[in-house]
Amino acid sequence: MKPTLLILAAGMGSRYGSLKQVDPVGPAGETILEYSVYDAIRAGFGKVIFVIRRDIEKDFKEIFIHKLQKHIEVDYVFQEIDMVPSGIKVPSDRVKPWGTGHAVMVAASKIKEPFAAINADDYYGSDAYRKMAGYLSKLNNTQTNYAMVGFDLDNTLSEHGFVSRGVCDVDQDANLVSVTERTRIEGTDKGVSYKDANDSSVYIDTKSIVSMNFWGFSPVFFSQLEDHFQDFIRDNSNNLKAEFFLPYVVDDLIKARKAGVKVLRSTDRWFGVTYKEDKPLVVAKIRELTENGLYPVNLWE
Repeated sequence: MKPTLLILAAGMGSRYGSLKQVDPVGPAGETILEYSVYDAIRAGFGKVIFVIRRDIEKDFKEIFIHKLQKHIEVDYVFQEIDMVPSGIKVPSDRVKPWGTGHAVMVAASKIKEPFAAINADDYYGSDAYRKMAGYLSKLNNTQTNYAMVGFDLDNTLSEHGFVSRGVCDVDQDANLVSVTERTRIEGTDKGVSYKDANDSSVYIDTKSIVSMNFWGFSPVFFSQLEDHFQDFIRDNSNNLKAEFFLPYVVDDLIKARKAGVKVLRSTDRWFGVTYKEDKPLVVAKIRELTENGLYPVNLWE
């Protein structure tokens, strides 16, 4: 059975300032996530599922669903703030979704085969999809030998502001030992640094392997997610900023020896639209890749 691609597209895009998932960057008006789907089809994925919010359903159906279903099986699920265990009260002024872990969890009813999960607004490069599809094609539904595409930190920075990254510790056999979420990472004159809990700058090796939320799992992962979310939401239901990050769950599973993660390293340059100022660079990169023959001028003709 071919693996499924799960695209997390319910983010608010607060730093970007608009619904960046539908912002065109390609020569024929394609969005970043269309390049993700195109690369996934070429790599051997058999289905794509979007995680969206109800208030963007109309845009998604008009812009993506009708177009993409001609080329691959397409479906979608909703991620909403009130999708929490019974008995948990969500603050009325909570506006952010519960994070990437919750976004994957809500797709459990739609996925019965090994799958990859990615962000909607990240360009990962075609090599990432080939490596992940190859790995997932050998994974059965009961295995907990998961995978992650890892990137060099200096290939994932924005020129226009800070970013958050999952910084990885990887052993000599390419197994993930741990992943630590670092926030406010940015390049400076002295090097690349992040902010620690005391708001102090800590410098980090630019060749550190980081997670860009390109993960590969079997369906067993859904039950593991649900167990972790039960604890998280009971502790954080009243915290307006708390997010259930996917790397946190993976890190806990590794430390508890309940899962292993193979790091599939990519030397491609990641790019995305974290900030509005990033868009011209993304447009230029896509144009360059198209001119070099990696993509057709119109993806879907």
